Amino acid sequence: MPTRLVAVSGSRRDGSYTRQALEHVLARVRRGGAEATLLDLGSVDLPLYHPDRSASEGGDAVAVLRLVREADAVVLGSPVYHGSYSSTFKNFHDYCGSDEYDETVVGLVAVAGGGSYGSTLDHMRSTVRGVHGLVVPRQVGVRSARTKFADGELTDEGIADRLDALADQVVDYAERFRR
Repeated sequence: MPTRLVAVSGSRRDGSYTRQALEHVLARVRRGGAEATLLDLGSVDLPLYHPDRSASEGGDAVAVLRLVREADAVVLGSPVYHGSYSSTFKNFHDYCGSDEYDETVVGLVAVAGGGSYGSTLDHMRSTVRGVHGLVVPRQVGVRSARTKFADGELTDEGIADRLDALADQVVDYAERFRR
């Protein structure tokens, strides 16, 4: 059975650089034979998380959680907002717990319009570990994203190489963990 990977884009923006970076990751893992799905949080109905309500009480929450729970690996991507991840990513992440991430390998991508992404990756890593996700050592931050993409495509070879290496490591770890 091929490795099942889900890439989660925590951006709602049309032409999102985060989504474009994740699409690059998905293309890489598909070439290697993995099943790859993009979960674009900008196109799902995910009501504001409420701890007193069941996920089944609205929107696409049940389907979103099932997709993550059934994945062998997840690559999470968020734009950098105010030195952390986006509210879209945060809302999705609030729905997820150890049921979704237990025994799941996770890779991280943060995309900045400016020059700083480090704290975003730190926040993502610590909160994913808090729900038992197995975060791989490699992670990718993209600075000045508008200069790295053109016409919906990644144009920076260095970033492309780093995203490829992340994709390879996530699949490799997931395959090792499944044995």
